[in-house]
Amino acid sequence: MTEPLDGHAWQARMREGSMVLSLSGDWTAREEAALAHAPGPLLEHSDIQAILFDSSSLGRWDSSLLIFLQSVCEVSRRRRIALDLTGLPAAARRLLALLPAEPQAAIATLPRTGLVERAGGWIIGRWLDGVAFTALVGEAALRTVPALRGRARMRARDLLASIHDAGIAALPVVALVNILVGAIVAFLGGIQLRRLGAEIYVSNLIGVTEVREMAPLITAIVMSGRTGSAYSAEIAAMQGSEEIEALRALGVPIFDYLILPRVTALTVMMPLLCTYAGALGMLGGFAVAVNMMHISAGAFITHIRAAVAGPDIFLGLVKSVVFGTWIAMASCRIGMKAGRSANDVGHAATTAAVSGIVGVIALDALFDVCANALGI
Repeated sequence: MTEPLDGHAWQARMREGSMVLSLSGDWTAREEAALAHAPGPLLEHSDIQAILFDSSSLGRWDSSLLIFLQSVCEVSRRRRIALDLTGLPAAARRLLALLPAEPQAAIATLPRTGLVERAGGWIIGRWLDGVAFTALVGEAALRTVPALRGRARMRARDLLASIHDAGIAALPVVALVNILVGAIVAFLGGIQLRRLGAEIYVSNLIGVTEVREMAPLITAIVMSGRTGSAYSAEIAAMQGSEEIEALRALGVPIFDYLILPRVTALTVMMPLLCTYAGALGMLGGFAVAVNMMHISAGAFITHIRAAVAGPDIFLGLVKSVVFGTWIAMASCRIGMKAGRSANDVGHAATTAAVSGIVGVIALDALFDVCANALGI
């Protein structure tokens, strides 16, 4: 009984209750037909007691021959047929010997952890993250004074690049978002105030809202999604490529080289971005108030100057500084603890963006509570 295999050939013949499989020709991976012509059905339906091999006419071979032989071995093991491999090349016998004698058992499933264990693990993980973040904040506080004196081992080129990325490069998106937010606040506030016949006070609403809340908060959210996630992804990628380990081996201080320029740049640029965003937010509100609420430009400016006081401006600037520091520190910390795979880089970027936004909103609420208690 013969089966042609497009350049491969195996021939099965019976001899005294044993089946002899004669192999001939070249068995290489290019000949895909070899995998489709395994003698499984023949072995299943034949009454045989042993299987022997004859490779005297065998030419070149590679893994395709091993796959063919493995299928024969599996069938013989299942049907308890004796298998004689002495007729095969010595190299093929050695490779077949590396295969497991029996099919591997299914991997035992790990015992399921209970709710208490999972809750405890989560609490411990958050505690360790808090300790590591506190250590990072403490190191930043200790390095700030030497940095101001010019003693930090931080390259000016890295600092300028971080300032450009966190400042000038972010101006378009910050402008677009804050103009739209200012226009939305003016539109919705004007509709509600018109019902009371007090639409002239929409300028007061825009001025106080933009300076105290919307400009620092919206800018921080934008920077968290834009710059914070970028910081985390960059450091996580360096972690995966073992650049950070190489820097440590060279004696380069990781904090001064990677973290300090980013924290300094975002902390310094956030007040400037907040001022820029507040002005553009009021500009968007001005356009809506003048064109849709029919408020004169002079009255709008007068009411804004009367509504916005120095404490409001100071509170907005302090918020922006704290928000910028939080975003940079949290993003760098998440990047430093990321794994070494490509998936970990994306996970670090996502976690940094979410953590930055949630932290900024929580800090903003805390600021408002404290400001209300202090009468600001």
